[in-house]
Amino acid sequence: MDDRSRTLLKILVERYIADGQPVGSRTLSRASGLELSPATIRNVMADLEELGLIASPHTSAGRIPTAKGYRLFVDTMLTARPFEVEQAPPEMAAVAQQLHADQPQRVIASAAQMLSNLSNFVGVVTAPRKAGVFRHIEFLRLGERRVLVILVSPDGDVQNRVIFTNQDFTQTQLVEATNFLNTHYAGITLEEMRLRIKGEVDTLRAEIAQLMQAAVDAGSEALAESTDQVVVSGERNLLGVQDFGQDMGSLRRMFDLFEQKTQLLRLLDTSSRAEGVRIFIGGESRVVPFEELSVVSAPYEIDGQVVGTLGVIGPTRMAYDRMIQIVDITSRMVSHALSQK
Repeated sequence: MDDRSRTLLKILVERYIADGQPVGSRTLSRASGLELSPATIRNVMADLEELGLIASPHTSAGRIPTAKGYRLFVDTMLTARPFEVEQAPPEMAAVAQQLHADQPQRVIASAAQMLSNLSNFVGVVTAPRKAGVFRHIEFLRLGERRVLVILVSPDGDVQNRVIFTNQDFTQTQLVEATNFLNTHYAGITLEEMRLRIKGEVDTLRAEIAQLMQAAVDAGSEALAESTDQVVVSGERNLLGVQDFGQDMGSLRRMFDLFEQKTQLLRLLDTSSRAEGVRIFIGGESRVVPFEELSVVSAPYEIDGQVVGTLGVIGPTRMAYDRMIQIVDITSRMVSHALSQK
C-alpha cells in the first residue's frame, strides 16, 4: 500500500467508527484534503476492497472496514496516548473511587462495572488466581482405597478432596506420608511439586510417590474450581448497538457466550500471558468466534505478579484508542487497589 491508500483507509475507518455509516468517495475526498478526483478515489477504494480491507454493503454505495481493515488500522495507524492514573479524565477518576475496597471480590465487581460504564459495552474481569501453594497437607483414611486430602493454603483457606487410590493405605502410612510431604514440600507451588515428583520418583517410596501425585492433582483441581471465575457487566449494552441490535441470532449467541463464560476464561487467560493491552478483532482470537465482536484486554497484577485479566467486549466498530486507554488505566487502578496492604 502506498501513502495515499493508507491515508484514505485511515480516514474511512475513523469516519465509520464515528458515524456508523458507509463512507463514500465524496466524503473521503472532502475529509482527506487530498487533491484527488472522485474517479481516483474510487479506484483506490476498489484496490482496498480487493485487498480485503474494506467492503461494500448491498444497501449503500459507500464502504465499511472489514476485520482485516480494522486490524491494519489498529496495528499501524492508531495512536492511543497513555496517561497516568493522576491524569485520568474526570469521569474515570470518579468511577475509580469504587475500586478502593478491602475485599478483592468487590474490587473485581466494581472494575467490571467501571469498564462497562466507561465504554458503554461489556466489561469483563477474571478473579485473581491464587498461588498454587499449600502450607499444610493431611491424609485421612475414609475406607478401602478412599482417602480424604486436606489442603491448607498460606492464607488459611482449606480445601478438602476425596481421592481413590490404587492400593489400600493404613492410617499409619497416611500419617507417615503427611509428615514427609509437610517436611519436604510445604511452601512450594503445585507446579514445582509436580516437577519434583518426575525427578525424584525413583528415590521416593511407591506409596509416598502415589500420595504425592494425588495431592498435586487434588490441589490443582481445587485451585481451578476456586479461581475459574469471570465477572461480566453490561451485557445489555449490546442491545443498543446498531451494528447488530436487529440481529437476534447474533445477540443470542453473544449472550450464550457471556452466560457460559468458559470461552471468555480461555481468551482472558491467553491475554494474561502478554504484556500490556491486547486487541482481538472480529473473531481473530478463535475463542470469541464472532465477526461482529472485538475484545480489548490487559492483565492486572498484585505486588508485581500477574494474577488476572480484564477487558472490554464490544462491536468491531468501536473507538479503539479510547478503549485502549480505558482498559489500560483500569488495569493499573485494579493493580494498585489489590496491592494495598
